[in-house]
Parts: sequence; structure tokens; C-alpha cells
Amino acid sequence: QVQLVESGGGLVQAGGSLSLSCAASGRTFTSYVMGWFRQAPGKEREFVAAISRSTTNTYYADSVKGRFTISRDNAKNTVYLQMKSLKPEDTAVYYCAAATSLLRATMIDQYAYWGQGTQVTVSS
Repeated sequence: QVQLVESGGGLVQAGGSLSLSCAASGRTFTSYVMGWFRQAPGKEREFVAAISRSTTNTYYADSVKGRFTISRDNAKNTVYLQMKSLKPEDTAVYYCAAATSLLRATMIDQYAYWGQGTQVTVSS
């Protein structure tokens, strides 16, 4: 098992930037594909970004492509989500998640482990 703890959420104005971190503990971090998802009020949880174990492959939702960057530091057991040019529609609770397979890395049901989430609010 792996335990995930997100941090870095907050309130930011539209056009601003914010960086999220997710610290992992437990089983070897490099065993996992890591992803970020988000859930806005009244909406389903949706895929944001994912990164392979070795950082070779990254995947992004079309809505964030070019604005968000996922990265990981395997030495620090941490995955990051750098967000820029934020929009009010980016407002959501952001969740870090871990999966054991890169197949279908954009699909929520591939992720067995989840953090508690961190709130990101973008004001207009």
C-alpha cells in the first residue's frame, strides 16, 4: 500500500499560478504510476494529468494541456502539479492518486490509492 498526502492548494486570482505537491509513503514510490484528478462541486471526478514511473511519459486532459505540468521526484517520493494561467473553471478539490499500471492511465478506475484532496479556488 501507499499513503498519499496532498498540499499546496489555496486561493488564487485568474491568470495566476499554483503548485501542488503529493508526498507518498509506504510501498516503493517507483512502483506506481501517479496521477492528479479533480472534482468540482456537483461534478464527477475527472482526470487532470498522469506520469509514468520513470517520468518518461506524461498525459494531460485537453482542458489543462499547455497550462499544467506534472512531474515527480522519485528520490523525494513526491509528485507535483504546477498550474499556470489558472481559470475559474479550474476550481476544484485536487486529488493525487497512484496506480500500478500505465495502461489507461487517464481512467479513474485504474487508481487504487488516493489522497484526501486539496482545495484549489480560482477567483475571477
